[in-house]
Amino acid sequence: MSFVSKLFRKKTYSSDDAESSDLTRCLGTFDLVTLGVGSTLGAGAYVLTGSVSRDDSGPAIIISFAIAAACSLLAGLCYAEFGSRVPKAGSAYIYSYVTVGEFWGFVIGWNLILEYIIGVSSVARAWSANLDSLTGGKIGHAMNASMPMHVSGLAPYPDFLSVGIIALITVLLSVGMKLSSVFMTVLTAINVLVLTFGSIAGFTQADTHNWNLNQTEVHDLGGEGIGGFMPFGASKMLEGAASCFYAFVGFDVIACVGEEAKNPSKSIPRAILWTLSICFVAYAVLSCALTLMQPYCLIDSDAPLPAAFKYAGLAWASKPIAVGSMMALSASLLGAAVGMPRIVFSMARDGVIFKFLAQVNESGTPVVATIVSGIFSAMMALIFDLDDLVNMMSIGTLMAYTLVAACVLILRYTRGPDDEEITAEIFDLRPHSDEAGVYERMRRKYGLDLPPTDVSAQRVVYFTVIAVFLMFGLSMLLIFCQSCMSWWGYLIMGILALFIAAACIIVSFHPQTNQHLVFKTPLVPLIPFVSIFVNLYLMLKLPSETWLRFAIWMAVGFLMYFGYGIRNSVQGQMVAGTPNTDYERFENEELPAAHVNIDEKIKSS
Repeated sequence: MSFVSKLFRKKTYSSDDAESSDLTRCLGTFDLVTLGVGSTLGAGAYVLTGSVSRDDSGPAIIISFAIAAACSLLAGLCYAEFGSRVPKAGSAYIYSYVTVGEFWGFVIGWNLILEYIIGVSSVARAWSANLDSLTGGKIGHAMNASMPMHVSGLAPYPDFLSVGIIALITVLLSVGMKLSSVFMTVLTAINVLVLTFGSIAGFTQADTHNWNLNQTEVHDLGGEGIGGFMPFGASKMLEGAASCFYAFVGFDVIACVGEEAKNPSKSIPRAILWTLSICFVAYAVLSCALTLMQPYCLIDSDAPLPAAFKYAGLAWASKPIAVGSMMALSASLLGAAVGMPRIVFSMARDGVIFKFLAQVNESGTPVVATIVSGIFSAMMALIFDLDDLVNMMSIGTLMAYTLVAACVLILRYTRGPDDEEITAEIFDLRPHSDEAGVYERMRRKYGLDLPPTDVSAQRVVYFTVIAVFLMFGLSMLLIFCQSCMSWWGYLIMGILALFIAAACIIVSFHPQTNQHLVFKTPLVPLIPFVSIFVNLYLMLKLPSETWLRFAIWMAVGFLMYFGYGIRNSVQGQMVAGTPNTDYERFENEELPAAHVNIDEKIKSS
């Protein structure tokens, strides 16, 4: 096998293998929903609502959350279809491996590892800081006085509280997923109850005039903006929507635990859609109560809810809100800690990283991956100041969203096992070329009147790649050339948008697979195209330092893959003829006779 072929070899599953698992299947749809909501509905509700309301959107933060939820739903729909196609642990890593090949699967998996490492570390530090604030900062002052670290880029002092909470979560996860799921359910229930209490109590103090402040009143309060429902204009409201987008990051943990779901083909799509819906309703209702309770220009960006209750004369309500924030951060920490070992386990089982990480204990838990992941997260939380690294979470997530959307697009136009058999009789039944109309002859010429073939699938790939490059150029113009834009710039953007739309229309004319799935992404190819564009745009909005750190992390990953993974890949060993009992490979299965030389028949017809 050539070097390039090794990079693009794809993992394949039989139907029996897709439903089998080395892990214990113990999670129902409700368990997956609580895991998704707990991972997603965290710091965004207690912190992000304040900063976006005050600085970007004002009361229009409700619209910002609606736009962010719609963009997240695009990725969620694509994840839902893949969850019904490939019900295995590994999330976007497995999805990419199955559809676009081993190298791209490794790239996504390596990024997801980074995302979850930083996610666990940053949430642990936020949990520690929140606990410190409840004590009036006494813990921080004591640690800073006794063990200061005067090193640029590191934290002011070692955070042993973060290490302790990560150690507890690691022990809990090592015991088993079912116990962790029960704990997550309890934390999520408390969080939802607290947010419900905060919303109801906030509405009792609502003042609709806070949505109709004039510019003079805003200035008298020391704020900025022109007042009203959208005080900073539509442009800032859209910037707020970009910030709110990250409040929905976390639902992909549902796909990570797909191998522990009882009925993954049905429960994963349902859980993803329920999670995004519940989180949007929670964010919207809470934001509505917050902006009605207090003028947007007075909202505290660090602790918006307690400050708003104090402003409204309900200082006592800030205490249960503080408890809720601790529960929310604990749930987010558990959710992030659940995802990372599953990614590591899945990659180790495939042999692209060290195989000893794929060991499971008697309860069916990837214990080695769990312990190693916890150690790395604890080390980072102990000494690093993660403020500048938080964006690294976003770049890995957005890249995963992009690859999943592209994979959905490619797979939908690839021949599946349930497609009808194409036989010579089908060609005979079609009208003769002289009798067919112009449109029918065009469809026949390019094979558009038949189920998908290798030629039509390859054509879809070409147009998708072209569209992605055009989207990249359009995003660059929108982000970096907006201030210096003249008529020619808008002309170029219009042309790029026109070509992207044309590529989408051309792809839509191609035949889709007839493979039966429990859930299918609607409006393909439109939804995957829009999702890819949104993700590329948000990735390019990240600072240059994030891209530099991303490049360093990827360099380490390439050393791992080219030094170890490409030689020890399980898929590669199966291709080379080495027996393996973990997976069944169907490249050697004989195709039905009706499928032989299909493309030649199409060309000759």
